Amino acid sequence: MSDGGSSSEQARKIAEGLAYLTGFGNEHSSEAVPGALPHGRNSPQRAPLGLYAEQLSGSAFTEPRTHNRRSWLYRIRPSAAHPPFTRTDNGALRTAPFTETVPDPNRLRWNPLPDPAPDTDFLAGLWTVGGNGDATQRTGMAIHLYAANAPMTDRVFSDSDGELLIVPERGGLLLRTELGLLSARPGEMALIPRGVRFRVELLDEDARGYVCENYGQPFELPNLGPIGANGLAAARDFRAPVAAYEDIERPTEVVNKFCGNLWSATYDHSPLDVVAWHGTHTPYVYDMRRFNVIGSISFDHPDPSIFTVLTSPSDTPGLAGVDFVVFAPRWLVGEDTFRPPYFHRNVMSEYMGLIEGAYDAKAEGFVPGGGSLHNMMSAHGPDRETFDRASAAELKPQKIDDGLAFMFETRWPVTATAQAAGAEHLQRGYDDVWQGLERHFRA
Repeated sequence: MSDGGSSSEQARKIAEGLAYLTGFGNEHSSEAVPGALPHGRNSPQRAPLGLYAEQLSGSAFTEPRTHNRRSWLYRIRPSAAHPPFTRTDNGALRTAPFTETVPDPNRLRWNPLPDPAPDTDFLAGLWTVGGNGDATQRTGMAIHLYAANAPMTDRVFSDSDGELLIVPERGGLLLRTELGLLSARPGEMALIPRGVRFRVELLDEDARGYVCENYGQPFELPNLGPIGANGLAAARDFRAPVAAYEDIERPTEVVNKFCGNLWSATYDHSPLDVVAWHGTHTPYVYDMRRFNVIGSISFDHPDPSIFTVLTSPSDTPGLAGVDFVVFAPRWLVGEDTFRPPYFHRNVMSEYMGLIEGAYDAKAEGFVPGGGSLHNMMSAHGPDRETFDRASAAELKPQKIDDGLAFMFETRWPVTATAQAAGAEHLQRGYDDVWQGLERHFRA
């Protein structure tokens, strides 16, 4: 590692002093210099302070207002002022359509991603597990892991293919985006909208975690239906950045992910030069421990959809392109109820990750930084040890507070990449966790 100690210490100091705007989907506005935002119009003849006015559209102009995502940026140089992009190496990053392997009905589980080589930053440390759909058609999603031990120095990344939902598992991140700075530590998630440029610095010596790349409709808060007006993730708990800009005149590599490939251009300045902005196409960070868990207070284990934080809707109501689900600390009080997640076959496909502690459906083998993939209609559920323990447990109120797990759930099968299907950290004996579930039938 080059200068991880000094750079992470500086990043921590910056992260500790950050201020935020609050509210999911709000029409936010912010200026780093007073007077930088124009009043009464978006694109005046001469923008204030000699800035350039530029709109960043995350949705089509004519999409309904409730789904329309756009922000106006007031920047030192327009985004158009750059040299040509050229193809660069994709590394271990892959994009849909996934055709390296065939979709696999078997249950798969991986140990954590091995530690990276020295001087690996967030972008170089991205490693694709699999996904579905087609990025060029804006459908589907991809699952990535990341492992990094160095900051992105004079390097900026943007994803034209989709938005990035980042879930740190080990080590915190300082995200410098065009719209300002975010800090995301384990237990929090960060959302970088499609096309927003950002740089990742480390708050600790190294960092590891998960990424959901959503090609489809942008994530939104799920409707609450019969739950009512409150519960699940509260809009006010999502934090957006305040404007902060870089006025840096030195070569900066800008890497753009476009239709599955990485393209690179060297600017003569930092493109994170937005002095003021307003709009709805905005990065966010959210503390998953603030999730207001809704559950049964009588009997039975609720469907995991009750734990949905964000959803990317599809053309079929209630059928998500991808849901982000969190299993946060909660009480279990169901009477005459098998309390862990039940045995299940699902039309949806489920990728599970673990941030800390243990998952209540698996007694062992599922560790922080690891993940499991249960494709559509693959039978899964608690392992033998968990089943035996839960079937005999005294049913008194029980607090689940020693773990934080999450799930990316998607309407389509997830096809693993060749590197994931053949990885050394793939657990070859995963099926064994269900062996020994004995016959108890008595006629």
